[in-house]
Amino acid sequence: MWLPTESDLVQNRLAFAMVGGKAGVTPKSEDFSRWFLDVVKFGELADYGPVRGTMVIRPWGYALWEALQQYLDQRFKETGHSNAYFPMLIPRSFVDKEASHVEGFAPELAIVTQGGGKELEEPLVIRPTSETIVNHMFSQWIQGYRDLPLMLNQWANVVRWELRTRPFLRTSEFLWQEGHCAFATAEEAEQEARNMLGIYCDFSTQMAAIPVVAGRKSAAESFAGAVSTYTIEAMMSDRRALQAGTSHNLGQNFAKAFDTTFLNQNGERQYVHQVSFGMSTRMIGGVIGVHGDDNGLQLPPQMAPVQIIFIPILKKGSDEAAVIGAVDRLAAAAKAAGIRTKVDADQSKSPGFRFNYWELKGVPLRVELGPRDVEQGLCILARRDR
Repeated sequence: MWLPTESDLVQNRLAFAMVGGKAGVTPKSEDFSRWFLDVVKFGELADYGPVRGTMVIRPWGYALWEALQQYLDQRFKETGHSNAYFPMLIPRSFVDKEASHVEGFAPELAIVTQGGGKELEEPLVIRPTSETIVNHMFSQWIQGYRDLPLMLNQWANVVRWELRTRPFLRTSEFLWQEGHCAFATAEEAEQEARNMLGIYCDFSTQMAAIPVVAGRKSAAESFAGAVSTYTIEAMMSDRRALQAGTSHNLGQNFAKAFDTTFLNQNGERQYVHQVSFGMSTRMIGGVIGVHGDDNGLQLPPQMAPVQIIFIPILKKGSDEAAVIGAVDRLAAAAKAAGIRTKVDADQSKSPGFRFNYWELKGVPLRVELGPRDVEQGLCILARRDR
């Protein structure tokens, strides 16, 4: 079994004081906000972009987003939705068509007025959400009851010019999915809005290990242009609620603004009933804010990019090949069982430093293996997800 030297112990204590030569993680118990930002930065989840309020999502953070994508994408397709994509530039006149919609989003709009070195005839809005351009297309695609229901989803980015920003939780540009559906009846639309909220609840509890409260928002807090808005709310460690996913029954408000109609089975022209729903990279902020301690992030195993980190501990004069071989066999067995694994054999870093590095990043299980462990047929396991 590996025993730490005094040098290792010093490095172990300094691992959080200096990560990559930068100041370490503020204890969560002292300052939640500073702890959150430190975990995002030193856990290599994201970094600040050059434009105010934007972030660059690093591979570790993007892998969490991919886990969310894979789960939701499968659930959406199982429930009859198809993926599509709509342009990010929307004519300003589209946004102006629905009065409450433009009023709700006006302070957050980013507007393009020039293109190709010339003033545009009509300003273009960088999408804050896509209800308007979706309805523009729906009004062309939907003619009769046989065209319904129309159930689409898109994976995209949106821009909302926020004044106060924090990585993942609130940024000027963020990634999300936004579903857009049209139905013949109000009952179908209401059921769809509730079903999608149920999928968000399933993701939160089954994948993100976050208990949530699902319910309907007040009229004042509902989405601009919606008849009703349903959300899941998660409680973060600082005892503040986080709105982590939303589903909106839009009724016929946007359909009337864009004349999105269909001929029913009696030959009567009616407005469609619509639903939109979305979950964004804010959910990753929720995972960070709910799971973690003074040592950094704690990732739920279902979402962790790496579920087991294997750390071989080599000593001079020992049989290094035997240790590496044993680690490789264990890692191969774990991969064969469908477990996401990684081997950190970087001998330029002490074992203590590597322990702390992967602990900060929230890997659920660490496996340590040294020369004596190999001789005895043992290994050391350290759980991070408790």
